[in-house]
Amino acid sequence: MRKIVLAAAIAGSALGLAACSEAADEADAAADAMAADAEAVAEEATAEVADAAEEVADAAEETVEEVTEAAEEAAE
Repeated sequence: MRKIVLAAAIAGSALGLAACSEAADEADAAADAMAADAEAVAEEATAEVADAAEEVADAAEETVEEVTEAAEEAAE
């Protein structure tokens, strides 16, 4: 009788550990997926910021040219 109880306890413990291991594997997979998503979002945001900075630089250059032309016209 004691051996049956002991065997049942060991089997229950083994099943519990297996269930925890699967949950840990699923958590690792979810964490990896979230990290990949975060990296993709960061790369996209970086690209958008670079594009915006280029647009600002172009606009500033155009403004400088316009101000220079206006100053030259005013000087004539």
